[in-house]
Amino acid sequence: MQERGLWATHLGPHLGGPGYGQVKLALLNEILGRSHSAPIVFGCQAPDSGNAEILAHYGTEQLKKQYLEPLLRNEIVSAFSMTEPRGGSDPTGFVGRAELDGDEWVVNGEKWFSSHARYASFLILLAVTEPDADRHTRMSMFVVPADTPGIEIVRNVGVYGHDPDEGTHAYIRYHDVRIPADHILGARGEGFAVAQTRLGGGRIHHAMRTVGLVKQALGMMCERALSRVTQGETLARKQLVQAMIADSWVQLEQFRLLVLQTAWKIDRYDDYQKVRVDISAVKAAMPKVLHDVAARALQVHGSLGVSHEMPFGSMVLESFHMGLADGATEVHQMQVARQVLKQYRPTEDLFPTGHLPRRKAEAEARFADVLAQVEADRLIGASPGSPPGGGS
Repeated sequence: MQERGLWATHLGPHLGGPGYGQVKLALLNEILGRSHSAPIVFGCQAPDSGNAEILAHYGTEQLKKQYLEPLLRNEIVSAFSMTEPRGGSDPTGFVGRAELDGDEWVVNGEKWFSSHARYASFLILLAVTEPDADRHTRMSMFVVPADTPGIEIVRNVGVYGHDPDEGTHAYIRYHDVRIPADHILGARGEGFAVAQTRLGGGRIHHAMRTVGLVKQALGMMCERALSRVTQGETLARKQLVQAMIADSWVQLEQFRLLVLQTAWKIDRYDDYQKVRVDISAVKAAMPKVLHDVAARALQVHGSLGVSHEMPFGSMVLESFHMGLADGATEVHQMQVARQVLKQYRPTEDLFPTGHLPRRKAEAEARFADVLAQVEADRLIGASPGSPPGGGS
């Protein structure tokens, strides 16, 4: 992949990537999304892709040399240790602490669903360092070497439908874990902002790959509809099946265009903060599109569809995973709504500004002189002795 210029395509040239930009990356990920194994083959797997972005933006030269460079060469893997058992994916509710003791940070707390911790050489950790600050400036981000004493993997949690012995999401306890003071990423209290640097890219990249997965489900549904004969005709001749295919195609195309437009905006502004509402919209739309199309494909395949011999059960479950990863769907819906509402203003009147009697009255007032002239012309045209057809 490196020789063909397809390695780590999410990264710019300054980080060893080709710098294709998000639109080209979206088109590539539509292909990669068809295979669970493709991201690691192409060097763009989560959570390493996002962690590389954080290290590139906020890491010291020493941290980049020690962790980023081997990560980009795929010599090591990393973990993202953010979510907590109580706080969920809402960082403002986190309680895990990091306290400065001389030239070391001492970390205590629990983290949940820390992806790939069992294989990682280092973890990127979000912990509370400023407990009395505003809720968005209470936390800081750190690099934690995985072999540091005091890191306890309580258990590795698997995703339902996958091999339970191959769980890759760790439940971790940090017991007086000591890390060097210079292993902080960004300034104290900037952890929330640092996290958004990786999460914005992670969300849109998940969506790009989901387009490919949905395309795969739609293609399999269409093949089945054209091949399966029941009651003397193919399923493709059944109107309800046709409706399922039509609805799936429309959902896919709408979602794909939203993803591509968001990718284009990221390329244009080069600032995830300016595209926050678009990314949240993509993230909120993604689970439903995947769920609906995969569920219809499953239904069209009948009993074969619910068996282990077809991938639809895994796809349906993956839709729920996508509704939770990098922030719950409901959180992103609220984010979109808040940003959209900022573009509008309330009315002080009893009735809405779109109330038709009000709009008619406003139009009549605005064009009163024109209406008066029209009425005058009408009266002149209707008076005795006027030429046929009215005045001028």
